[in-house]
Amino acid sequence: MIKQASYWESLSNRRVVCTLCPAECTLTEGKVGICGSRRNDGGQLLTDNYGEVVTIAVDPIEKKPLYHFYPSSDILSTGANGCNFKCQHCQNWTISQEKTRTSFVPPEQLVEIAMQHRSLGVAFTYTEPVIWYEYIVDAALLLREAGLKTVLVSNGYINPAPLAGLVGLIDAANIDLKSIRGDFYRSICKGKVEPVLENIAALAKFGVHLEITNLIIPGLNDSDRDIEDLVSFVAGISDMIPLHFSAYRPDYKMNIPATPIDTLLRARQIASEKMKYVYLGNVDTEQDGHTRCPKCGHLLIRRDFFRAKIVGLKNGRCTACDFATGIIH
Repeated sequence: MIKQASYWESLSNRRVVCTLCPAECTLTEGKVGICGSRRNDGGQLLTDNYGEVVTIAVDPIEKKPLYHFYPSSDILSTGANGCNFKCQHCQNWTISQEKTRTSFVPPEQLVEIAMQHRSLGVAFTYTEPVIWYEYIVDAALLLREAGLKTVLVSNGYINPAPLAGLVGLIDAANIDLKSIRGDFYRSICKGKVEPVLENIAALAKFGVHLEITNLIIPGLNDSDRDIEDLVSFVAGISDMIPLHFSAYRPDYKMNIPATPIDTLLRARQIASEKMKYVYLGNVDTEQDGHTRCPKCGHLLIRRDFFRAKIVGLKNGRCTACDFATGIIH
């Protein structure tokens, strides 16, 4: 469905600039932005992805990954075509970097589907939800009216004004902090790191439940210094933010060998010196998914891959020592 974009400005000679994300594409008539969904049509910026869904599935909330937001719940998950990054290692490149077949699902129907599945709410994921801004805003309002939650799994690449218009509508977010280095973002993602860092801090300030994922790629963002600096940034916001390190697998345009398990174990060791909750993803190692109380070590949540069972929590506090865990359940 075609809809006028929410954030853009007119320029001379019927040009427009999209102000949704820091890419800020300047478009002559007929041209499309980097995300593949916003076009200059007669001097107006239109989006053609409103309600156009590439897939809908019911996933465990842990798969997002969100480990401290209603653990053991299922959530309806959906996404659109396109992305405002061009990551060389994208694992969903067939829908993020190419146009694929979609089905129109109006916001009202999306909410109905979530309710039919007794879902916690809706997670906007698989590709970059920022480029689906208009649809997410409309759907989130209806989800809130229905008592359901709105979750974003995002690269965090959005401008301050659109973010401010969104944060009051979303309940939780997992932000993919791809690296702490600007050169990584420029060369691998065709973007900038600074807005992502600023938006992570803003989400925490606005009170959105926040978790961070860092996909570790050998030779690109896996040095001790890379990990130490990334951890220091996150810990500087809050040492209570769950931090997920994930293993990379070769895909799309990148054929670097997969991340060794030892690299992830080292990352966890480094991060655990400053962070209270550190998890490993895309690997099968004993007890990596369990959540323990940072104060007394009591088992709070037992996990078997993406399935979780709460065993030591009551009203967000450890049942052994009464520590306030920050876990929403």
